Amino acid sequence: MGLETSAERPVPVRTVLQLVGGWIGRLGRVWVEGQIAELTRRGGSVYLTFRDPIAAVSVRVIAARQVYDDAGAPAEGARVVINARPDFNASRGSFSLAALEIRAIGVGELLARLERLKRELTAEGLFSAERKRRLPFLPQVIGLICGRDSAAQRDVQENAARRWPAVRFRVEQVAVQGPYAVAEVTDALHRLDADAEVDVIVIARGGGSIEDLLPFSDESLVRAVAACRTPVVSAIGHEQDTPLLDYVADLRASTPTDAAKRVVPDVAEQLKQIRDLRERGRRCLAGWLDRETAWLESVRSRPALADPVRELERQAEQVDALRRRARVCVDGTLNRAGDDLSHVTARLRALSPASTLRRGYAIVQKDKRVIRTAEEVQPDDELTVRFESDQITVHVFKNQQSGPVG
Repeated sequence: MGLETSAERPVPVRTVLQLVGGWIGRLGRVWVEGQIAELTRRGGSVYLTFRDPIAAVSVRVIAARQVYDDAGAPAEGARVVINARPDFNASRGSFSLAALEIRAIGVGELLARLERLKRELTAEGLFSAERKRRLPFLPQVIGLICGRDSAAQRDVQENAARRWPAVRFRVEQVAVQGPYAVAEVTDALHRLDADAEVDVIVIARGGGSIEDLLPFSDESLVRAVAACRTPVVSAIGHEQDTPLLDYVADLRASTPTDAAKRVVPDVAEQLKQIRDLRERGRRCLAGWLDRETAWLESVRSRPALADPVRELERQAEQVDALRRRARVCVDGTLNRAGDDLSHVTARLRALSPASTLRRGYAIVQKDKRVIRTAEEVQPDDELTVRFESDQITVHVFKNQQSGPVG
């Protein structure tokens, strides 16, 4: 039931705080998971600042030293599960959790949780190869997120400068382990991603235990990297270390040194490649010119170009020879045809009736038809008698003794 108050009937502070304490007390014991951000020992108690693994929210936890020692005395940055009772101090108006039991989260449990988170993010497509972007060939400015005065920073900068002396960096030094690592790395990532001059962002850290590298498997950081418009390179730990940041980054480098080699090209290698390509182009061009020159020389040495008049003379000689051959062929054909004609003429003359007429014979015709027997002639017929050179016309009359006579 709510407390009825008004401006005329206010309640004192102690009443409100007592009511708040009563409401909180009814919550009962709860199990809470988080990360130990700060730790202070005073007398028989241990005071912890218990931070949420993802959100920037923390609560004060008070534990008896015996309870703390029974849990193995976890250090700052450790993830633990606490069975606690909510407590509200009405005299101070402060809220805290009274720890009744503390359990450290083992490496196996951490790995199982990371594997579950990995499967969830994979199902969302955050690790797919299609969303990864190519790095620029020569970035104008490289954003570097690393620990304060860390070896990873020196490795990246020195190796990059050795490969390309003119390379420029924009460095964000942050906490790379502990309860504040995720928030600081995420903030630095947002600042570099908003900088228009930064072409690529490198997140670098040296090796460490699984617990040390946990911030780089944090879900909020993974999603922040996935949302970046600038390509991100992950260079966390060593070859065997694979936080979830490696899967969402556009490029995974095995070490910070490897990241420097992958982000900027080697000026010596590029100059050598240019020299090799130039020499290769020169050889190709020289070979082509040699082939074309040899072809021109071959064309020029051909008889048609070396002595054009001689070729014309040769062609003229061929024409004359062909003309003589044609004339001989035509003459031979005409002679053979003349002989054949003479033979045919002689045969025709031998078989011609004119030859018979020249020997004293005559041809008798009636109405231009040759008469071969006397029975074909009737009295009073008019016959034509042809001789070799002329002809005569005769009339037939009837003979009483021998038949018709001319």
